[in-house]
Formats: sequence, C-alpha cells, structure tokens
Amino acid sequence: MTAWRTLHRRSLAASSVLSVAIATPVAAVLFRVLPRDWPAPALVATIAGAAALVVAGALVFDLVRLRTTAWRLTDDRLELRSGIVFREHRSVPRDRIRSVDLTADPVRRALGLAVVRIGTGEHASGERTTLTLDPLSRHAAEELRGALLHEIGEPHSGDPHGDRPLATLDWSWLRLAPLTVWTVAGGALVAGVAYKPLNALGVDLFEPGVVADLWHWVTTRPWLAVPLLLAANALVGLAGALVVFATTWGGYRLEREPGRLKLSKGLLTTRSLTIQERRLRGVELAEPLLLRLGGGARVKAVTTGLREKEENEADDAGTLTPPMPRELAAQVAGRIIRAGHPVLRPHPAAARTRRLRAAAVWTVLLTAAVAVAIRSVSWPVSWSWLWAVPAFVLPLALWLAADAYRGLGHALGERHLVTRSGSIVRRTVALDREGVVGWTVSESYLQRRLGLITVSATTAAGDGHYDLLDVGTEEGLELAARAVPDLLGPFLTRRVGRPGP
Repeated sequence: MTAWRTLHRRSLAASSVLSVAIATPVAAVLFRVLPRDWPAPALVATIAGAAALVVAGALVFDLVRLRTTAWRLTDDRLELRSGIVFREHRSVPRDRIRSVDLTADPVRRALGLAVVRIGTGEHASGERTTLTLDPLSRHAAEELRGALLHEIGEPHSGDPHGDRPLATLDWSWLRLAPLTVWTVAGGALVAGVAYKPLNALGVDLFEPGVVADLWHWVTTRPWLAVPLLLAANALVGLAGALVVFATTWGGYRLEREPGRLKLSKGLLTTRSLTIQERRLRGVELAEPLLLRLGGGARVKAVTTGLREKEENEADDAGTLTPPMPRELAAQVAGRIIRAGHPVLRPHPAAARTRRLRAAAVWTVLLTAAVAVAIRSVSWPVSWSWLWAVPAFVLPLALWLAADAYRGLGHALGERHLVTRSGSIVRRTVALDREGVVGWTVSESYLQRRLGLITVSATTAAGDGHYDLLDVGTEEGLELAARAVPDLLGPFLTRRVGRPGP
C-alpha cells in the first residue's frame, strides 16, 4: 500500500505573499477610518499591526490545512483526506478519472508549485466534481498526471499531421478578441467589479448627487450624452478584451499525446489541462453572434469530468481554442475527432415560419410594454421617441429569426451525429454516436400543427443532451433510429423511413 503524502510546504510562502492582497485593502480602510489626530507612529503601528495579523492568520490557517491534508495513489484508487473542522475522506477509483488540470499563478510558478485538479466525472447535484491538491511541486504534479492518465494507445492513428500540434497561438487572432461581451458591456462590468473595493475606501461611484447630475445631463442632452457614454463603454471593453485574451491565451498550445489531448495556456497564470481521448464524446464549434459576424469561432470539448468555470476564469474548462478564424476552428475540430466535415441538411420551411411568428409576437409584446411605460410614468423630457424602439426591433427580430432558421442543420456521419442551431450563439456539435445513451422526442402544440418535432440525444458528457430543433417528424425519427440502431426502434409506432401503403 502506498504511503500517505502531504502537500508541499512551500505553500506557506505562497500564502504569505498572496495574503498581502487582503492586507492591503484592510490597511487602506484603517487609514481612512482612524482618527486624524493620532500621532503618526501610533497610526503606522496600528495599520502595520493589522496587516501583520492578516498575514499571520493566513499563515496559521495554511499551516493547519497542510497538517490536516494528505493524499495517496494506490494501484486502483486516489484518496484524499482533508478538512480542519469537518474531516473528509474522498476515494476515487482511477478508472473514474477523466481529466487532470494543472494551474499555477505567478506566485506559485515562481516557487515551483502547481495546483492539481482531478476531474472525476461526477454529476450528482451538490457534489464536487474534482479532487484538488493545492499545491504540489511542479515535478510531483507532472508525475501524478502521467500516472493517472497513462494508457497505451495509438496517438496518431488516422492523423496525417503526425507529430504536429493541433493548434498553436497566432497573435493575429487578437483582432477577434473584441468581438465578445467585453466590448459591449466592458465599462459596466468594470464599474461593477470596482464598486465594492472603492466603496470600502470611501469612493461611492453611485453617490446620489453624482447619479442625479449624470441623469440630468443624459436627459437634457441625449444625442450627445448617449453616444459619448457608449463610446467610453466600448473603449473600456476593448482594452479589457485585449488584456483578457493576452493573459488567458498567451503561450497557447493544443497537442495530442498518446491516448490524450493536452492543452497549455496562460501568460501570467499558467494552466495545463489533459483530457483522455477515450472520454471524449465529441466537439462543439461555438460562434457567438459578434464573433461569427467577424468570421471567428472557438472549439469546445464534449467530455465528462471537467470542473466548472471559476469566478476568476474567462472561459469554461472545456474550451479548447481561443477565438480563431472559423475555417481554422473547423479544421482543428475535425482533427480532434478525426472526422471530416459532412454537408448539413436544412430543416423544413415550417421551422422558419415558427421563428418568424415568434419574432412578430415578441415585437407586439415589446410595443405594448413601451406604450404602458410612456403612459404610466412621468418622464422629465418627452420620450415619444421610444415608439421608434418597436420600429427598430421588428426588422432586427425578423433578421434574427431568419438567421436562426439558416443556422439549423443536421447530418449523420460515419461515427458522429452533427447538429447545428442558434443565432445569438450558433453551436455546431459533432457527437459520437457511441456516446448516445437515449433519445427524447418532444412536440409542442405549435410544432404539431407545423409537422415538426425536437429530437434530443442524451449523453453522459457535456450538456447532457444535444437537440435537433424543429426537424420534420418522419426525418427526425428516422435519423434517431439510424444514428443508434435498436435504441429508438422498439418505441416507434410507425414505419420510419419506409413508403406508405
């Protein structure tokens, strides 16, 4: 039996440095609230003492955490004991491990440490899906990853590109970085993030007098104020998008190793994610509207065991590429799953009718809401121009409806079921047919009148299900029956794909 091992003790040095990030705002708040008539030595001593207590508290907590945490790797299990007040012993079979994620912020990287997160593939509500070892030495982390994901395979079978990486960073992709929500709402996001720390320092971004003056300026000079505010918001968003792209994707490299995919990225905080190929159930080509209009896309993995996105991360754990040209993204996706690009079949014209009707209904509802707002609220200026909103929204909604219809498509490849849908975010998913464990066929009242159904392929990976929206009834059932023979057939009450009598 393998002996229990502890976390690396250099974690104490990392904690002492990182705790300065907490001690600094504490010192700033004390400097603001302490009486000004105190002698300078007393003021400095009080602030320094408070900062020292914060650092000491962090060190004590980390020391106790290190002394109460241990892990070991046996021939068939990975075990972790942790907890200060409530003790916990987690034990995971090695064959349940889906991915290993190594991250290191600048402090840990300088100290030769890394945080190891092991994805277990658990999906039960309220349960943690990862085991975290924080930290190990970089060498021990790499050894553990190799031991957990070691398997015999043929890494380049069917891949004509040999040892070449699947993708590496091209800084020309930086032009696609602004085509995200950052540019649209950058100023608002920055103001929201900065509000709490600035408020603690006595700076109120939303002080009543300031808000009233700003509102008066906007309402009295809307044709000047609104464009200026939008331009300022866009400039802040543009700068933020470029910084986020550079720090997140600097050093990006996606490569295939024996039996697994390895993703490396990060300019300041480095991250290395390894996914077992036998756990991969497909890929997703994601095209948010702004990125799609700019000719870009990104690739995501459809797999099990990846941890959830954390607050300080810009992308989901399953995102395999940064924004890149769509043609290149499609090539990378094809190389990941070793499959070509099948021609997608369009959906019936009735699907377009359904979307156009929905656009008209939403425009009517918006018009009614605007009418109620104008008649029920006393505005400081004439807001009759709000009637222009429905006139602007209707053609936009109709365009989005038509675009959503154009985005519908599906195909059945040799190994994959391919489905595409969406307008605001268009998603093309190539799902391994062997990973489909069930089908759900749904039909609303409106769909039934139009001869449409929605067929959902259920899988244990990714979102859990992937939908063929508004496909013809006979075509959808036939496709499901052909994709996974004998899974749906026993439940069909009609002869799918055969001519009638």
